[in-house]
Amino acid sequence: MRILIIEDDREAAAYLVKALREAGHVADHAADGDSGWNFAEDGGYDVMVVDRMLPRRDGLSIIEGLRTKGDQTPVLILSALGQVDDRVTGLRAGGDDYLPKPYAFSELLARIEALARRRRPGEAETVYRVGELTLDRLSHEVKRGAEEIQLQPREFRLLEYLMKHAGQVVTRTMLLENVWDYHFDPQTNVIDVHMSRLRAKIDKGHDRSLLSTVRGAGYMIRDQAK
Repeated sequence: MRILIIEDDREAAAYLVKALREAGHVADHAADGDSGWNFAEDGGYDVMVVDRMLPRRDGLSIIEGLRTKGDQTPVLILSALGQVDDRVTGLRAGGDDYLPKPYAFSELLARIEALARRRRPGEAETVYRVGELTLDRLSHEVKRGAEEIQLQPREFRLLEYLMKHAGQVVTRTMLLENVWDYHFDPQTNVIDVHMSRLRAKIDKGHDRSLLSTVRGAGYMIRDQAK
């Protein structure tokens, strides 16, 4: 999943981003209301985690603004304001769930996953398919036919991004920015190493390869039988 965290406590946000990425998700962070609004407006998120008390623009006004413009991305409000009236106000402003601080990460993750499952059909694709290869973004289950494939979190994110763009050439820059969160080229072979491991896991032992290198351009995953 792709998750936006709008939180002004940088230490708390760093912990949350790290934990979500270790769980195999893509997590972006905005440290104030204005940047959070800009991130949210760009769209493409499966779930947003929003603090109520933010500099420049408070969390509830962000949620209300999104709902006014028709954006129904699920929002989990995360706040130190945990009284009943606070929770009611947050939910009436357009929040889908409300978790008071302090919280347990396991509960927060379970709530995020529940919100993602609630999305109406057509709002977000949760299962990607390329030929007989399937990837479930919520359960993190990957299968080729009946065979389950075990992937490390980074391998899962890499395959998820490739399958989201199935049939298209995915460049190294696209992978660095969207899978590794690098906005520069570290001049290492990290992509080649992970791609080699991924190819071995999804193609080894099968007559037809799904993952290929497009010389001088990048990589592509597609069903060659089509």
